[in-house]
Amino acid sequence: MLKTIADNLKTGIVLINSVTDEQYRDNSVAPYNSSIGSHVRHVLDIFDCIFRGLDEKHINLAARVRDENVEHNREAALEYMNRILTQIYGLRSIDMERIVEVTDDLGAGEITNKYTVASIIIQAHSHAIHHFAAMGYVLCQLGISPPADGFGYNPTTPDQCWA
Repeated sequence: MLKTIADNLKTGIVLINSVTDEQYRDNSVAPYNSSIGSHVRHVLDIFDCIFRGLDEKHINLAARVRDENVEHNREAALEYMNRILTQIYGLRSIDMERIVEVTDDLGAGEITNKYTVASIIIQAHSHAIHHFAAMGYVLCQLGISPPADGFGYNPTTPDQCWA
């Protein structure tokens, strides 16, 4: 599981290295006008929340750092990505069935529930794949080839992006 998650996030490094600074920051694509950088930052923020709360066994997904520098600066994004990858590799030594409390705001205020470490990591990975699909759409609209086969593929992505 951890290798799969790390390998998927590594395609994010390939992506960051394959676009220009302008492409990384470009937020011109409708309907959401979100840049590749904003998606990268958001994905990593979720993993960061997990790692900041793991020792205390309380993870607050609503307490994201939201460092705008990561959205605009590819070097900052690469540093953040590499830090998260190092922390993912560090999970090999912990009990993935350990129970942690996870707090999030589902739109009507914060709620807290119990998860295993494995389940919150899987949720973060699923969330990352969702945002990679959004980045894939942005790449398509900007006329940029994806960094790897299948990157950002989602069955709901318009077919012309992958033709």
